[in-house]
Amino acid sequence: MPCFAVVYSMSIAPLVIPEDPSALRAFAELQQAQIAALKAELQREIEARDDEIYAKDLHIEKLKARIASMCRAQFGQSSEKMDHEVGQLQLVLDDIVEGHAENVARSHAAEPPTAAAAARREKLHPVRKPLPEHLPRERVEHEAACICPNCGGTKLTQIGVDEREVLEYVPSHFKAVVHVRPKMSCRKCETIMQAPMPSLPIERGLPGPGLLAHVLVSKFCDHLPLYRQSEIYARDGVDIDRSTMAEWVGKMAFLLEPLAEEIARHVRAGETLHADDTPVPVLEPGRGMTKTGRLWVALRDERPWGSGAPPAAFYRYSPDRKGAQAGELLKGCRGFLHADAYAGFNHLYEINLQTGAPELAEVACWAHARRKIYEVHDATGSPAAKELLERIGELFAFEETVRGKPPPERLRARQEHSIPLLADLKLKMEAILGKISGKSTFAGAIRYSLSRWQAFTRYTTDGRLDICNNAAERAIRPLALGRKNWLFAGSDSGGERAAVMYTLIETAKLNGIDPEAWLRDIITRIADHPAKRISQLLPWNVTL
Repeated sequence: MPCFAVVYSMSIAPLVIPEDPSALRAFAELQQAQIAALKAELQREIEARDDEIYAKDLHIEKLKARIASMCRAQFGQSSEKMDHEVGQLQLVLDDIVEGHAENVARSHAAEPPTAAAAARREKLHPVRKPLPEHLPRERVEHEAACICPNCGGTKLTQIGVDEREVLEYVPSHFKAVVHVRPKMSCRKCETIMQAPMPSLPIERGLPGPGLLAHVLVSKFCDHLPLYRQSEIYARDGVDIDRSTMAEWVGKMAFLLEPLAEEIARHVRAGETLHADDTPVPVLEPGRGMTKTGRLWVALRDERPWGSGAPPAAFYRYSPDRKGAQAGELLKGCRGFLHADAYAGFNHLYEINLQTGAPELAEVACWAHARRKIYEVHDATGSPAAKELLERIGELFAFEETVRGKPPPERLRARQEHSIPLLADLKLKMEAILGKISGKSTFAGAIRYSLSRWQAFTRYTTDGRLDICNNAAERAIRPLALGRKNWLFAGSDSGGERAAVMYTLIETAKLNGIDPEAWLRDIITRIADHPAKRISQLLPWNVTL
């Protein structure tokens, strides 16, 4: 953006003021006309600058809207590709905002510091949200003037006070905690007494609970590998070898595993579950190559139908994707399972000869079905595919109207609205299928839904069920960002440790709890906590 400035051109020679009244009047009118012309020119340039600033703001808002739309997208490109595109757009947006802010600042610096100019600047900027109430406040008192700069008077009266909050950041820092334990001796019996050393997370170890929690969250939540953490700490003058931190992580995984198992019991006790999995590269010891393991997630989240049960996510690592691994993930579960069409889940849907019912009833994911049809529309521009997308979109739009309502109300509303929409959708799919090649990708996308129609419509039979499995996909998404961490695990045990840590961290996040603060608290206490009362340390049972 160009920097606007008005250059006033006039002779440095003094003006000759006429003495004749008529000439003086004409001279004054000329000067007023010139001043008015300069003001008009300045105003035009300011308005042009404001228009350009507004155009930049509009462009920025459009980019933000596009990014938000991509983040909400539930079908189309693969999540990895979409994450990449969102990241690229974020970089473009950051660059535009930085350049825009620089140019606006330069423009404002050239503008005369008047009240009107300040008012325009305030108008160009959105109203800032107040700072959160929980932040600690540090008051800086500025001394008032003792003498009036205008007349030199000393009798000043306070007529008000202005307060303005500024958000500041205090960098994290290390500190050494010195435990001092005096030894006392009884002169009468010569008994020596000393206060016991508080339990440490790692016996005779160097790190405190806060440091251990920070290392774990940095690795498994903020996706910072240990070697990068070591480099960051070195800038503070603290030399912690990466292998040392790796030992800490291993010991913490062992210490915290019972808590992860307690979360798994809570998840498996739910009657409506979500499950998904994602590949993870793992180094094979001795070969210098990577193999593909799997990280699975079982999620219990009953908030969409107003249940008070705490949400939780249980992760499990496996070296392969055999059906037995899905069985281990959901061992002992009963009720309903939201999942994709992975064949490894099929044995869980089979009828139990003893009970006459399956262990789990399949609830198919309409987001998966929609994604397959979208891929056809994206590749071919098929009007028929577009019509199916619009009809499926109506089903999703209706679900927003019943989110958070009790199961009976959700069930009644779906029976009135969703079931007729689904019946029409099925007829439309069957009609299209009869007109296109059975070997086409479009036909395959339609058969994906029709062949599992009972599972796709099961959500209309129980108000506790969801239309899709997006909850599990959201729980899997953070793992994609941390895959590089596992490349340095060295074996399958690294994946198992990652599963423990993700169980703890993601469950805390689901409950709106800062995972680092929670881990700091439980690492302080868990070594001395009775194993039979481990549930007391779950995120929803701890007061921070």
